[in-house]
Amino acid sequence: MNIGQYTFNTPVILAPMAGVTDRPFRNLCYQLGADLCVSEMVTSEKHLWNSRKTQLRLNHKGEKGIRSVQIAGTDPEKLAAAAQFNVAHGAQIIDINMGCPAKKVCNVLAGSALLKNEPLVAEIIASVVNAVDVPVTLKIRTGWDQYNRNAVNIARIAEQNGIQALSVHGRTRADAYKGEAEYETIAAVKSAIAIPVFANGDITDPKKAKAVLEATNADGLMIGRAAQGNPWIFNQIKHYLAENSLLSPPDNKEVCQLLTTHLQQLYDFYGEDSGVRIARKHIGWYINNLTAKTGYEKSRQAAESFRRQVNQVDQATTQLELVSEFFNLKQGPLAA
Repeated sequence: MNIGQYTFNTPVILAPMAGVTDRPFRNLCYQLGADLCVSEMVTSEKHLWNSRKTQLRLNHKGEKGIRSVQIAGTDPEKLAAAAQFNVAHGAQIIDINMGCPAKKVCNVLAGSALLKNEPLVAEIIASVVNAVDVPVTLKIRTGWDQYNRNAVNIARIAEQNGIQALSVHGRTRADAYKGEAEYETIAAVKSAIAIPVFANGDITDPKKAKAVLEATNADGLMIGRAAQGNPWIFNQIKHYLAENSLLSPPDNKEVCQLLTTHLQQLYDFYGEDSGVRIARKHIGWYINNLTAKTGYEKSRQAAESFRRQVNQVDQATTQLELVSEFFNLKQGPLAA
């Protein structure tokens, strides 16, 4: 399957997540098998483009894979201008956000709130597609509530107006992240259109990934929260789909090495003060992922104690030392 000039074979894609899919995390996921990584959303409000937050989101220097940038907003002309601005700053694919359920996004009728206004959806897509020469993709949900699942209609509008690939999260806007994702609507979308469709929502491990592909007949998968603290999931899924066997999970030493590299990249990207603060949530996700696998109460208690300790640290060197000590194979509380 293709997205413009880019060719994929059952791609496994990193979903755009605000506060998560920055350049360091995208590079990490590309390194560990992601076929495409979508950036944090960039606002279509021009007066915010010079803010530090947006400037960091526009920074693609040294990005290891295809540069896919998500834009968000409600005004077709502003979104077209945002698409052009991001392409000028290195974006190779533009993704339109019509899937975010966050209140601060939906309260201004952006993100998944747009699904209520199908004529505006068509206008936005046409405006963005006509504004740039790179492929434009779209991320949506199944609808705005369980009584109004209009993803098939939106998908047809998207295809008719030039969208080259569509990602569908198996929840409505009203669901947010509660309950379980459903895949029947994604299967219906796939049956209704000819462009590539990516299934998203609750794809937490290789076996679930294969089951979702079989249930939806999707062209690929989009992984969101399951990649937090577990960027190995991309290679693990791809291996399982190809070989029907599970890769061994990384041991503590491998986790420590990768996490240390990730933290150093965060410090370099954000500067030490911001990098240390941002690193705390990533450390927490790695720890949560490990303790969930061990299942031991002792491990959970040790992890909680470590989390409290590391969250009080303000220096990069101290943060790295604590991480190294915690994962020490011979003495650490998570020792194999």
